[in-house]
Amino acid sequence: MSLKTSIQDFFIETAEVTKFALRFFKEVFFPPYEFKEVVRQCYEVGYKSALLVGVTAFIMGLVVAMQSRPTLVEFGAGAWLPAMAGVSIIREIGPVVTALMCAGKVGSNIGAELGSMKVTEQIDAMEVSGTNPFKFVVVTRIIATTLMIPILVVFADTLSLFGAFVAANIKGHISLHLFFDQVFEKLDFMDVIPSIAKSFFFGFVIGLISSYQGYNSSKGTEGVGRSANAAVVISSLFVFIIDLMAVQITNLFTK
Repeated sequence: MSLKTSIQDFFIETAEVTKFALRFFKEVFFPPYEFKEVVRQCYEVGYKSALLVGVTAFIMGLVVAMQSRPTLVEFGAGAWLPAMAGVSIIREIGPVVTALMCAGKVGSNIGAELGSMKVTEQIDAMEVSGTNPFKFVVVTRIIATTLMIPILVVFADTLSLFGAFVAANIKGHISLHLFFDQVFEKLDFMDVIPSIAKSFFFGFVIGLISSYQGYNSSKGTEGVGRSANAAVVISSLFVFIIDLMAVQITNLFTK
């Protein structure tokens, strides 16, 4: 494949994703509203991902504190461990790692599920029966990921801080009250709000890319596998791109 063809394919794919996103915004505001399906997808995205996200987050907080403690102690700044762990987890590590975990678990599920529906002609059958398949299978999933991933981020941040607290007590002693008092003493508005705000965009892009890949799947079972794989890879890439943009925007307001 030549460079020219690759560039053309990139712009064509970008245009198709843009059209897909615009169709979502068109469909989401007009009835009928699939409230029951949205609730079911929120359960699938949120509740069924909570255990994986929670365990990962706790270990992440544990590791961050354990790795940081020797360096802080070496420079005589061991007392800064709670504040350092809190700021790094809340601002960056918690939202990004949670989004990547959801891109892997939720993104692959959506891509594979919609891809299977596409190649087995279930989506075509919904159109014949008078149901709007885009609204039922795409809009509901994008809404669910957009709403639930920020909640999972808050959940993950909390467990990560508890993991950091456990690590801080492995070679030292600090009370739970003092630990969280030091954490929240160093956090401010521009630490918490941007991290929650960008998690909504993480959720939206994971739902959008995964749904797009599955909804446009082809070539039978091979296409389903490609859709699931592309959903994970491209969603993860966009998580980093959005995070980079969010950091730049946040820096503009903190100067």
